[in-house]
Formats: sequence, C-alpha cells, structure tokens
Amino acid sequence: MGKITGFIEIQRDTSHRRPVDVRLNDYREIYEDYPADLLQRQGARCMDCGIPFCHKGCPLGNIIPEWNDLVYRGKWRTAIDVLHSTNSFPEFTGRVCPAPCEESCTLSINSEPVTIKQIELGIVEHAFREGLITPRPPTRRTGKKVAVVGSGPSGLAAAAQINAAGHTVTVFERADRPGGILRYGIPDFKLEKWVVERRVKLMEAEGVTFRTSTHVGVNYPVERLRQEFDAIILTGGATNPRDLNVPGRDLKGVHFAMDFLPQQNRRLAGLPVDERAAIMATGKRVVIIGGGDTGADCLGTCHRQGAKEVYQFELLPKPPEDRPADMPWPLNPGPAILRTSTSHEEGGLRDWSIDTTGFAGDEQGRVKALQGVRLEWAKDENGRLQMSRVPGSEFQLEADLVLLALGFLGPEKPGMLADLGVELDQRGNVKVDANYMSSLPGVFAAGDMRRGQSLVVWAIWEGREAARGVDRYLMGGETVLPSSPDW
Repeated sequence: MGKITGFIEIQRDTSHRRPVDVRLNDYREIYEDYPADLLQRQGARCMDCGIPFCHKGCPLGNIIPEWNDLVYRGKWRTAIDVLHSTNSFPEFTGRVCPAPCEESCTLSINSEPVTIKQIELGIVEHAFREGLITPRPPTRRTGKKVAVVGSGPSGLAAAAQINAAGHTVTVFERADRPGGILRYGIPDFKLEKWVVERRVKLMEAEGVTFRTSTHVGVNYPVERLRQEFDAIILTGGATNPRDLNVPGRDLKGVHFAMDFLPQQNRRLAGLPVDERAAIMATGKRVVIIGGGDTGADCLGTCHRQGAKEVYQFELLPKPPEDRPADMPWPLNPGPAILRTSTSHEEGGLRDWSIDTTGFAGDEQGRVKALQGVRLEWAKDENGRLQMSRVPGSEFQLEADLVLLALGFLGPEKPGMLADLGVELDQRGNVKVDANYMSSLPGVFAAGDMRRGQSLVVWAIWEGREAARGVDRYLMGGETVLPSSPDW
C-alpha cells in the first residue's frame, strides 16, 4: 500500500470523454489519453484491503491491489507482468469491460471506487508504447497440433495459452479478418481495430497461425479437422440471434443488430459491403429493440450515421440507479442497476416496459411504424417478476428502420456442431466436463459457445481455462499453464 491516506486525499478521476459534438463526427474511441502521472495518483487510492473483494468481482481474478501499487510506484514493467499473468488481453477489457471489479471495490461502500479499469488500460498501453510487450514464442514445441475454431476473445485467449504451452496452434475464422466480435461486433468508437490487429500480429510473431475465410462445417469439413489435429477447441460464440415473432417482422427495414453493426466496421476498415443489402440509419427514424450493450452500440452507430430520430426500447422495467436493498455490497449487482452507455449521452430516447406487438408497412413492403403497448410489472408469490399489459396504452410509432438487439440463443447448430455431433446442454450450448472437454474426446468448447451470451472478460477466462484442459489432455494429465480462480 503505497500511500496509506491516498483514498482520503485523492478523488476519483477517470479519463475524459471527447465532447459529444466532436466525437459524433467520427468513429474514433471516445476517451482521451490519460497522463501517466495522474494514473499513478489514482493507483494511490487503492486501500490494499485485507480481503480484496475486487478479486471476486473480476472474472479473471486480476491481482488488482498489487498492480495498483506498482503503478503508484512507477514500476511499469512489473505491473504489466502481473497484469498479463491473469489477463491475456487487458487492452480489450480495459476498453469494453463493464468493470464489475469496481463495483466490488471496498470504497464502493460509501464512496467512489478506485479507477481499476482505467489503470488496467493505462498499464498495457504504457507497456506497448515503451516496448515492454514483445513476442515471447515458446522455448520448446511438444509436437502436438491444436485447432481453435473461432477468433473472438475466447478463441484468442485459448490460442495464446496453448501456444505458450508449446503446442502448435491454428486458429480458424469464418470471416475475412480475425477477431470475432472484437472485429465485427463492437464499434470502433469503443474499440478501434488497430488494437485488435496489434495483438493478432503479436500472436503471429509468437507462432500462432490464423486461417481466415475458413468456415468449419461449410468450406472446411469437420472430418478433416479431426484428422489433422490432436485437439480442437470450439470458440465460435453464441451467434444465433433471438428473433421477434410478431406481425410485420418480415417487412423490409427490420434487421438484426448483428447484420447492422458489422457493416459499419467493414466500411471503416475499407472493406467491401454489399450495397444491395446495406443497412444505414442516415436520415431515418430508428427504433432499437433491446436495452443491452448491443442496443447501445446500435444507438451510437445510428447517431454517427446521421439518424433523424433514435428510440431504444426495453421489455423489462427500468432498473434502479443505485444498489437495491437486496443486493448490498460487495455482491455484484449485474443487470440489477441502471447501466448508462456513452452512446446514451449522445442523444436518443430510451424507454422501458414496452412490448412490441407488431410492425406496419407501406405498399412497397417497407416498415413504416412500430406497434407497441406499455407493461406493468409485479412480483408473484415466489418473488419473480410477472408482466401484464396496461389497458389503453397501445401506441404506434413512426419508424423507417428497426434493429433487433434482443440477445442470442446460443451457438448456431447447423454445420460444425451438427456434423461433429457434440452433446448440447438444456440451453443449447456445447456441454463440457470440468476440463472443458465435450462429449467427444479431444474436442473442447469455451466462451459463449459453452456458457451462452456473456461478457468479453468471461470469454477470456473461459479460453484460458479450456487451454488448461487441452494441455492436460495432450500431456497425460499435467499442465504448465496457470490456474484461474474458479468463480
């Protein structure tokens, strides 16, 4: 604990956001650079608690008090080593993680938490700038070959760890660039793609091979995969979107969010987009259905494309702004409190307890209005929320574009999973054992494909844990890879 009175003397101060009227003119990241000397002051706020609840709040079990103190003392090289010991990609989590660690910070009891996320990002970016992060290929090779199917955060984490253990790793990606949701899901204003490319190039220099435009189960048979590799990890994500079964769903102009967001990422990267299927919000009245992160990403993208009006509707009731009485510190409140994205600062109307009942169209078959009704919620005798429609609250809202951001129903089943014949759990995800191995020996699964739709930080944890399972399988029960906390 570098400064015993730091948490009393120093106020929380995070990186400043670029002004709304400025950032809406581009897709650059919205946060300004944060000076190292100010970051060190923020590190001094850490209380070095006897029981660091931030460890429990972080799915990766990051050793947060230690690297807070190291930053305060200016020991950047040690700080990045400690950070990398638990987190494969702090440059990703430092940008897109909702920071459950901060909600578990002891200061959150009656004050503002340590800027853990900001310090994490500062450590890794300082390390890259100063040349402290360089390729570290393994000193030996085992002769074993591993295929990782999917190059999102879970696949990248698994590949990095398996490669570090000395196995030869090939990552298969069906898109034309590696990165999965990091590349073609998260907007650039939250995660610029040079950040992803920088890490991919580092992994390539360490010996990882990436094969893009290779769709296992479509243009690359699963039989060939099983023949050529000693182990396989399935990290293809939960990409089966939840649909809305209401009248008018088939009208032109009603799209899934994940058909909309990747197109803009491709435009910014200078990659081709099929203009016949182009989805643009420019000059349109847009309704986003779904109040989560994907909906907020759509909101920020619509603002930048120059939408006329944007609404974001959520089925559930508006959460409280502060911790409810039944979720006291240090319990992580998850979705139980109101989450406000930077996209909401930029405009649009956000509303809750709305059920979409249908869409109306014009003579050309294009959507022209959303039809909905307001809901009221009450708890039943078991404490579960039950909804009912408010009589007389039906409404119709003019809309030229509707984006469905309703979450995902697990991995896509046709193709790879069907051809492999792996067992699925009750939720339709790949079922695995304690070592992340599926019902097929040598075939593992991790990330959203195993746990369902979740956070990037959980995906990284899953990939690291699955890598341990693969190493054990290939090396007769032994592994050289470090263990993560089992939350």
